[in-house]
Amino acid sequence: MGRCHSCGSRIAWRYPAVEALTGALFLLTVWRFGFGVRSVLLLVLLSALVVVTFTDLEHKMIPHAVTLPGIPLGLIGSLFTLDPSPQDAALGVLMGAGLVYFVAIYGEVIFKQESMGGGDVNLLAMIGAFLGYKLMFVTFVFAVITSGLISLGLIAARVVTRKDLIPFGPYLAIGAVVAMFAGDWLIDWYIRLSR
Repeated sequence: MGRCHSCGSRIAWRYPAVEALTGALFLLTVWRFGFGVRSVLLLVLLSALVVVTFTDLEHKMIPHAVTLPGIPLGLIGSLFTLDPSPQDAALGVLMGAGLVYFVAIYGEVIFKQESMGGGDVNLLAMIGAFLGYKLMFVTFVFAVITSGLISLGLIAARVVTRKDLIPFGPYLAIGAVVAMFAGDWLIDWYIRLSR
């Protein structure tokens, strides 16, 4: 990588990666949803998800300074856009936080170690505030399936062990992006499949 012009320090790969990823997500969002208040709110959510992803990958923690302010912001945004409705946004917060908390408690009982932390609780609650409870469920299901498959693959390849802490935040973030752009289609597909 290059070096900083002022101090001469090497620039880590993650900085251009974060900038490129954020730019691509912004362009995709504007292309898909156009310009408007809803798009601005989604761009705020995407920015938070990028920060959470790289922080969790590097430090294995999700900053509350990002997720906690995002919860009321998503709820307030729903009052202006009605997408999701304020009721759906509120349910997204409550059910998202409750769902992760429930899994964390029972995961700790079953596996005898912490399976999810408070950061994951706040993150899914924030996602629920911005996307509503239906897309929050899409986010969670996608995250659980992908994290499970990838974790099993890493354990089988002996890259990690069952006792290693694998960050769940990035999977929730990717799940939220999938839900944002394809969640309604996935819900319709599942309904047609289950008939």
